[in-house]
Amino acid sequence: MQIFLDTADVKEIRELATLGLVDGVTTNPSLIAKEGRPFREIVAEILSIVDGPISLEVVGTEAPGMLVEARELAKLHKNVVVKIPLIAEGLKAVKQLSQEGIKTNVTLCFSACQALLAAKAGATYISPFVGRLDDISVVGMDLVRQIVAIYENYNYATFVLAASLRSPIHFVDAALAGAHVCTLPPAVLRQLIKHPLTDIGLERFLADWKKVPTDR
Repeated sequence: MQIFLDTADVKEIRELATLGLVDGVTTNPSLIAKEGRPFREIVAEILSIVDGPISLEVVGTEAPGMLVEARELAKLHKNVVVKIPLIAEGLKAVKQLSQEGIKTNVTLCFSACQALLAAKAGATYISPFVGRLDDISVVGMDLVRQIVAIYENYNYATFVLAASLRSPIHFVDAALAGAHVCTLPPAVLRQLIKHPLTDIGLERFLADWKKVPTDR
């Protein structure tokens, strides 16, 4: 399973990329806006740090406009994946972009029906939003399981990218469900590494090591 960082914070991306575990990055207009910097400046830095899929989202809501934006974004770098919202106009755009060889990440997916249509349109990635479904008392991870099963039924090449993940439990459940990718906020990725027993064990090992007589 690949791990993407869900952020536009270049400092965080640069730091966590040193782990050697970051396979890509996902962004969206909200994450970009938080940074208060020019869009292309941020994107150029991200592309220079992570050599993997970098999802950049269109802001148009009609297919012709989405296509213009998507083509411009795709020109930025071979690793750019264009995020398209899962609406009717978005599906039109995805179908055309697929024919042009431009990779897409269909975002804001909240049902298996939507996911099936996105795959049929030729989406490279589908992004079911787990946490946002949990927020309305729906088990978001059930959607990931449904999508994985449906794609396997019909041998769709679309990758399942579990998004809106908010905890290590989400991460493990997504892996068990067979998600191809998990995109995580930096704080959640850090949580995956930490365990209190690891910290306690290391502290004891180091304390005991200090008791070992030095060589003379």
